[in-house]
Amino acid sequence: MTWSLIARDDDGRFGVAIASRFFAVGALCVHTRGGVGALSTQALMNPLYGPAGLQLLAEGVAPAEVVARLTEADDGRSQRQLHAIGATGHGAAHTGDDCIPWCGHHVGSDFSVAGNMLAGAQVLEATVEVFLGSAGAPLAERLLAAMTAGEAAGGDKRGKQAAALRIHGGEDYPSLDLRVDDHPEPMRELRRLHEKSLERYQPFVACLARREDPVGLLHRDDIEARVEAFAAERRARAAAPR
Repeated sequence: MTWSLIARDDDGRFGVAIASRFFAVGALCVHTRGGVGALSTQALMNPLYGPAGLQLLAEGVAPAEVVARLTEADDGRSQRQLHAIGATGHGAAHTGDDCIPWCGHHVGSDFSVAGNMLAGAQVLEATVEVFLGSAGAPLAERLLAAMTAGEAAGGDKRGKQAAALRIHGGEDYPSLDLRVDDHPEPMRELRRLHEKSLERYQPFVACLARREDPVGLLHRDDIEARVEAFAAERRARAAAPR
């Protein structure tokens, strides 16, 4: 019922984008932890995979072993789809034999894409092609562009309803966590929300308390200066020759 793309950026951030003809798909499928990893549980999802999988990754268990342990212990594994990526190395994935076709996954050196109940293999192929072709762009933009390409290639064969995007850096909280739970064009709406987040939300979150600075910025003038600097940098990038 879903396809998703999980990835690790060069700076260690994790990102997940997901879309489905299923209400609030981002609520129970997507799981991340700063500095540890990311995973998505799909098809007949098992939300218990999230906390258990992230704890294993935190203990240093490789993604392939994490996926194997979780699915082998689950009598419903033939109807589950799970993929995960850790702080280093390749990701791993499981697509159960009883997942509804088209279903499958593709795991790369710093990403994994998986889906079920899709229009065809071309959905994942288009997602991977655009993700790999956008190297160097911000992680959120790469994920959104790749998922949009997958949607254009057919997406969920039942149609559209929900989508989500999460970016998680080294903190205990994500730097961006967007959900579209019920919309006729969820990927379009998700891209709009991402663009809106760039106006104030993302630079504001960068001012909050974090591990290296447990207080953060406290003075409004300092916060406003950071927001304006972020906006000026965006304008400069937009105006730069390509």
